[in-house]
Amino acid sequence: MVKVSELRLRDVINVVDGRRLGLIKDVEIDVEEGRIKALILPGQTGKFLFFFGHNEDMVIPWEKVVKVGVDVILVENPNFVAPQHRK
Repeated sequence: MVKVSELRLRDVINVVDGRRLGLIKDVEIDVEEGRIKALILPGQTGKFLFFFGHNEDMVIPWEKVVKVGVDVILVENPNFVAPQHRK
């Protein structure tokens, strides 16, 4: 069994592109069913908050969690794929 406080210390990695999405900010729990519904990660912040702003938090449904490992949580979500840079 894993505690929610322990989940918050693990990096979340998107297996679609290998990108690190960050640490868990919060967990959405269905109290009636006693299960996790979603992981909530903070939105990405630019280097200069006044210039780049702050994106919305990422909500990852629990169904997208592939594996909860010792150090990382692997998720499969093509919606969070990093954009490809043009050369």
